[in-house]
Amino acid sequence: MQKAVEVKILGQKITLRSDDEEEHIRRVAEYVDEKMHEVSRSTSPRGKYSVAMLVALNIADEYHRLKDNHDAVASRVDRLIDRLETALSEDG
Repeated sequence: MQKAVEVKILGQKITLRSDDEEEHIRRVAEYVDEKMHEVSRSTSPRGKYSVAMLVALNIADEYHRLKDNHDAVASRVDRLIDRLETALSEDG
């Protein structure tokens, strides 16, 4: 069941509706708010829309870097499992 959670991002109150736990929703909103403030301080974008676009690009970049890293680790784990299975079957 969806619940409404009020959060504040860049000083603006927003009501989010989600099936996720309130703590998770708040953690995500706080992360976005921190990123919005970080971009606002480090650049001089014109308006909240520009800040939001830069934050979206930064978060997308983080996501893709983490996904690439995860995929590389998962691939390495798969190769190690294959080697282990081969070694175990040879000893069998």
